Amino acid sequence: MNKITILFILFCTSIFAQRGTNITVTGKIMEASSKQPLEYATFIITDVKTKKVTGGVTDLNGNFSVAVPKGLYDMKVEFIGFKTKQLPQKELSADINLGVITLSEDTETLEEIEIVAEKSTVEIRLDKKIYNVGKDMTIKGGNASDVLDNVPSVNVDAEGAVSLRGNENVRILIDGKPSALVGLNGTDALRNLPADAIEKVEVITSPSARYDAEGTAGILNIILRKGKITGFNGSLNTTVGHPAQFALGTSLNYRTKKVNLFSNLGYNFRKGPGNSQSFFSNYDNGVLNDFRNEDRTFNRKSNNYNGSIGLEYYINKNSSITGTFFYRTSKDDDIATNFTEFFDVNRNKTGDQTRIENEKEDGTDTQYSINYTNNIDDKGQKLTVDLQYGDSKESEPALITVDGVLSEQNSQITNSISKLVQIDYVLPIGENSQFELGHKSDLQDLNSDFRVRDGNGNTLPSDPSNAIDFKQDIYAFYTQFGSKLNKFSYLFGLRTEITNIDLYLINNDSFNEKNYTEWFPTINFGYELNDNDNFTLGYARRLRRPRYWFLNPFESRSSATNVFRGNPDLNPTYTSSYDLGYNTRISKFNLGASVYYQYSTDVIQRVSILEERNVDGVLTDVTVRQPLNLNDEQRYGFEFTANYNPAKSVRLSGSFNYFKFKTDPFNFTYTSNSGETVVTNLDEVNESSWFARFNSRVTLPAKIEWQTRIMYRGPQDDAQSTRKGMFVTNIALSKDLFNEKATLVLNVSDLFNTRKRESTTFLYEEDDTLRSVNESSFQWRERQISLNFTYRFNQKKKRERPERNNGDGDGGEGFGS
Repeated sequence: MNKITILFILFCTSIFAQRGTNITVTGKIMEASSKQPLEYATFIITDVKTKKVTGGVTDLNGNFSVAVPKGLYDMKVEFIGFKTKQLPQKELSADINLGVITLSEDTETLEEIEIVAEKSTVEIRLDKKIYNVGKDMTIKGGNASDVLDNVPSVNVDAEGAVSLRGNENVRILIDGKPSALVGLNGTDALRNLPADAIEKVEVITSPSARYDAEGTAGILNIILRKGKITGFNGSLNTTVGHPAQFALGTSLNYRTKKVNLFSNLGYNFRKGPGNSQSFFSNYDNGVLNDFRNEDRTFNRKSNNYNGSIGLEYYINKNSSITGTFFYRTSKDDDIATNFTEFFDVNRNKTGDQTRIENEKEDGTDTQYSINYTNNIDDKGQKLTVDLQYGDSKESEPALITVDGVLSEQNSQITNSISKLVQIDYVLPIGENSQFELGHKSDLQDLNSDFRVRDGNGNTLPSDPSNAIDFKQDIYAFYTQFGSKLNKFSYLFGLRTEITNIDLYLINNDSFNEKNYTEWFPTINFGYELNDNDNFTLGYARRLRRPRYWFLNPFESRSSATNVFRGNPDLNPTYTSSYDLGYNTRISKFNLGASVYYQYSTDVIQRVSILEERNVDGVLTDVTVRQPLNLNDEQRYGFEFTANYNPAKSVRLSGSFNYFKFKTDPFNFTYTSNSGETVVTNLDEVNESSWFARFNSRVTLPAKIEWQTRIMYRGPQDDAQSTRKGMFVTNIALSKDLFNEKATLVLNVSDLFNTRKRESTTFLYEEDDTLRSVNESSFQWRERQISLNFTYRFNQKKKRERPERNNGDGDGGEGFGS
């Protein structure tokens, strides 16, 4: 069905509308096997006597409505990749509802259909934005962190920390649920998830009650690719790169009318060189006293295997059950070399030290999932049940040498078991309203044993070993109701979460318990001014629970003078978030704008303090970083996004985000290891920052595609430090081969090797006397060059039928525009 045919249908419709009294023909078009509504399916109706043709196109929920004069009509339904369905000839004399019309896939013609128009990069929903990432070449050979770093509103810093609109407390889900794919350490796990496995990312800045309340900034929901084409098909991709990189992966899918068998297998080897530098200027009573310089290099080597297999069985035309097994194993060998030089006030060198930490990491993650879906009736009533069990194990032995002598033998063993039960029920009310309710139990039981021994295997005099038992059980209940009245839509929801946290510090024989029950209302409004302009307005209450590594008080050991430790007394942060958005299409432009405001209490932030300790017989100022609950914070800003396609060969997009945050002053008093009472004053923070992206994709001669992505993150200050701006450029060249069955991509990530975090931290005494200044830079990964080759069999790059928007990735039905 091309544009000319659609225009012809619309023209005929206008002619019919002028022929006196019309009647209305309505109905709903759905896919026969999955019972999912088909958006953009075409209903065609022909007057038997006059042979005049009219028709209509279905909406998001598969509904159509056509006005015609009374008479005798032939009717049929068409959709790309499906068999055309001819309906019985009818004499129409009054309004009629044809009910649900189901279409079946046409397996013979499916691969012969060419889709000229590409799927929109951005899709707007009432409570989220959906970014389709399949056309982004700069992520080829990359990982999930690279994908997220290319999504508007999202930033991934030099250490891999993900932030949404400048706020790092963002909840990351896989297919709408917590997943073993994120593992014990979310940052490292995202680096191990290949980009080719990701289909799209949902950015949910004003989540409805259906979603977890966790994440004060919002939610990023990563949707993985799943096979949709009948028969056997798949793809094979491999990547080689410098610094040393090799990846091999395959995605296989076999689908019939009764079963859908799918699998993903992958291997990844990578060396990741990185570096950091810290230069300390130390003061005594405000007078410069001495200097210390720490140069650290990171040589990382990782081997990761991951695999998943799943089977979906269609019990009957309305229900199905899906079982999935996921397994990952990783073996890392990381060497961090810390070379420290000491200088007097005149910058004369007084000593040096070389401290090397060789840490090996063996980890396994397994996850078993079962999903039951029952489309109870043809009107959209739906019940889904999810069961999930995950088991993660991680062993991290580490040897530390100081000036060539074995100083410490450390080890950390962490085991975590997670269980999830989720039930969601959707009840349509009439044509335009929907009621939902559900329950979720998310249970985690974790044990971490951290042991420190000297070079001979003996316990150190002040034993820093630590072991914890951490248990967190969350029980959630939600309900929400939404409706659409002409151009106006709304979604009201209420969620309650009961949290029980038990933290047992085994070495200290101390027990911390935190139990709380909170309510989280959500409100979302939408208004369609016309087909091209719409507004959204949302409110949500959110929270941030401290993770176990923020609660565990053991100290890191890679540096004797710059350490991190957790805080078992942390409380959750609560945030009220407001978001107003506008989206418009003007000719070849797609423009979006948002204004947002967030108010948070008990903000969690890492704070640096100084302790004077004996390091190898010398009294030294040691920097200790620790998370604390600060006072309230206000954060507000605005963002713009734009897509412009001046021609088929040129596609441009950009985004700009500006935000301002204000934190109340805070005084922190603590007792150091030596028994000294130390007071740290944190002044009021009233600062702003911004970041911008530009992306272009140009088709060159010989059908070579060239993509450039530029990102700049502006400078930012907080209570103790100032951070410089950061500029990053990625480029990629792509060429289709073998009649579009294969694609070759050359990708250069961080072209100018400028992806570094540079900052200056100021520490003061209680009376605001300067104590220390730390000028630092950190580069997690240096410039990466990679070559990726993908081969597809029984599927073609541009010959897959377009996907239907089936709502949320978590199985719930999407609601709104």
